[in-house]
Amino acid sequence: MPEPGRGRHFVNSFAHGLAVVRSFDAEHPTRTLSDVARDCGLTRAAARRLLLTLADLGYVHQDGRQFRLTPRVLELGYSYLSSFTLPELAEPHLEQLVGRIRESSSLCVLDGDDIVYVARVPTSRIMTAAITVGTRFPAHVTSVGRVILADLPDEEIDTRLSRADLTPLTPRTMTTLDALRAELRRVRRQGYAIVDQELELGLRSIAAPVRDRGGEVTAAVNIAVHAGRNSLESVRRDLLPPLLDTVARIEADLRITGPARASSPGTGTHR
Repeated sequence: MPEPGRGRHFVNSFAHGLAVVRSFDAEHPTRTLSDVARDCGLTRAAARRLLLTLADLGYVHQDGRQFRLTPRVLELGYSYLSSFTLPELAEPHLEQLVGRIRESSSLCVLDGDDIVYVARVPTSRIMTAAITVGTRFPAHVTSVGRVILADLPDEEIDTRLSRADLTPLTPRTMTTLDALRAELRRVRRQGYAIVDQELELGLRSIAAPVRDRGGEVTAAVNIAVHAGRNSLESVRRDLLPPLLDTVARIEADLRITGPARASSPGTGTHR
């Protein structure tokens, strides 16, 4: 039987298998059978069957009591990226931007309540947070997330914020719904977002939305800088103009390729 709230089409075992894959992350690169069973809400027998099936398929490697993902898991993400035009379209523009400003820049999309990095051009100035393609952060605490969220209808914004985990990541993190709603209204008015050390102390970022030719926000581009080298004033003065210019060039290319090939499926970013 499908789980409560799911349609008759829902395959529980498949969902559980995906949950097992997602239970591995940077903080937990290796897991025991007990770890997986506990974190995925499975019996030990079910967790064992799923892990051994993934091992047979080449997605998991077993070393005694420890399991870890294999590089073959990257095939799952590549299937999405290879069918998603926007990252390859945007990357040359990000490279030009980074060459101009000497700071890192990324392209992100909304996936559920998180933003996901789908293209990135870093510099050698690395912050504590290790950010690569595929990295996820809660949308409400990032500049890219806020410019995407700000484009949503007010009712959807309220729904998303009501289920957000407002635990502060730094002393500067916004932790009240009223403050976040007010900030998203400001982002909507001004057309860009700045997040000042809310995700990580010392990290400032500025982002602008990327709209397809239908006018819907399909992604966002950011520039991430060290707060010690860049004041809020200099971020607005020196980085916002090249950021908006880069977004305009990406949008010009999107008008040629069309929104259907550029949009990320299932993000819910609709007006």
